[in-house]
Amino acid sequence: MPETIFHFKQFSIHQDISAMKVGTDGVLLGAWAHPTSAKKILDIGTGTGLLALMMAQKSSAKIIAIEIDEPSYMQANQNALISPWNENIEVKHISLQEFCKQTDVQFDFIISNPPFFADAAKAPNEARNNARHLDETLSIKELIQCVNKLLSIDGTFNVIFPYREGMLFYEQAMQNNLFCTHVTRVKTKPDKLEKRLLMRFSKSPQIIIENEIVLTDENNNVTRQYVELTKEYYLNLNIGGE
Repeated sequence: MPETIFHFKQFSIHQDISAMKVGTDGVLLGAWAHPTSAKKILDIGTGTGLLALMMAQKSSAKIIAIEIDEPSYMQANQNALISPWNENIEVKHISLQEFCKQTDVQFDFIISNPPFFADAAKAPNEARNNARHLDETLSIKELIQCVNKLLSIDGTFNVIFPYREGMLFYEQAMQNNLFCTHVTRVKTKPDKLEKRLLMRFSKSPQIIIENEIVLTDENNNVTRQYVELTKEYYLNLNIGGE
């Protein structure tokens, strides 16, 4: 069972009622993304509020975090209120589709750890199931359309996907003038295939930066890469053998 409270260096995440718990994907994306000059940030599908808080830790932006699941919205709001950045974060109980219809605001930084397990086995808990299955609550087409509307001309969209879904999103995004500018391929071990894709998109085509991160070595010890990436957040993550 996951811990009901997950402690990071500068904030804590209560996760006893949220459909989605703190996981490696969210922490990877939050640590990888760079919103330092952003003024307005949107976190799509905030869950516990993890990404909103990670972005608040390394920016002075005003952050809107949206969440369709009511218990998760309540938990994210609680986590934002008890954080050091409660004045900078607003949590809204709303779907991306409705939010997109209702607002004319554009954001210079959008981030999302989306519900991407479109073909995965159904989770027994309905709320968690809705949070995991993209096509049932938010399609890739809808996500791209909304990001295109909500992203400013010079803004960036930062996202994490499993490899297969990430390549599908990449292709559809490029067809709709949302251009990939950075891809980091995530491997669990050096000899494994890519498990996740961290991707950054913008409205202007650029030369794509490509790199790779390996999370653990052959002995299942965390790598220096992983520790360096997440060192501003994790409390006790040490390189194997040190």
